Amino acid sequence: MAKWSAFPYAGDYDFDAASVKKKWARLHAGDLEPLPSNNDLLQAWAHFHNGEFQKAATLGLDLGLMGLNVANKAACVYATYLEKQETQRLALFQEVAERAEEQIERDPHNLNARYWRAYALGRYSQGISVAKALAQGLGTKVKADLEHVIQHQPNHADAHIALGSFHAEVIDKVGSLIGAMAYGANKDTGLSLLTRALKLNVESAFGMVEYAHAMLMLGGEDMLNEATRLYRQAARARPIDAMERLDVELAKSELLT
Repeated sequence: MAKWSAFPYAGDYDFDAASVKKKWARLHAGDLEPLPSNNDLLQAWAHFHNGEFQKAATLGLDLGLMGLNVANKAACVYATYLEKQETQRLALFQEVAERAEEQIERDPHNLNARYWRAYALGRYSQGISVAKALAQGLGTKVKADLEHVIQHQPNHADAHIALGSFHAEVIDKVGSLIGAMAYGANKDTGLSLLTRALKLNVESAFGMVEYAHAMLMLGGEDMLNEATRLYRQAARARPIDAMERLDVELAKSELLT
């Protein structure tokens, strides 16, 4: 595995297995990952929450099936926010999607296996162009996975965010009519999913940023004021860990553009 770029705020977070366990509900309010009983797995999550994404991924992979969710989440977050080389970003998302595919076969009731497969395919689709990805059938897979997660875990805030963003991306790229007819994409459904996500996880800077992105895709200038309000709200959030910090910093950067 090539060396990953460092988290730019290294040292700002100092989780260990015990503190991760203590704050688990808050740390995983978005993905509802079940609390592990294995200390090594808790340590992998501590690496993740500290921004040591490569350590988290490596230890997660070493732990086998039970470590795949932390490995996949670490790879996805790193690729989304920190990897500068587009070819490497896309390769990481492909690797996650492939691992999650095998994980689902071995552990079909693991909802976050489906969530991370959908997330990875969604980000990969953005990288190769959403229109091209839709033509390859990736959009159908993303939508089906996220709907499956929400059906079986209605309070999964991050799945609501991802599915809401999917509706917005499709409409933005192919238009409302084709989006609705070919992919079941709907503006009101997308916005409703994102609204629901923020009710489920009110502290989610990720949700605020993605909601703002979706608003701009769906409404353009008409939605600018509301999107800016969400960016400001996200920028004022108090991140509990490295992932939330990256979303807060992203919101700040959006306010400067």
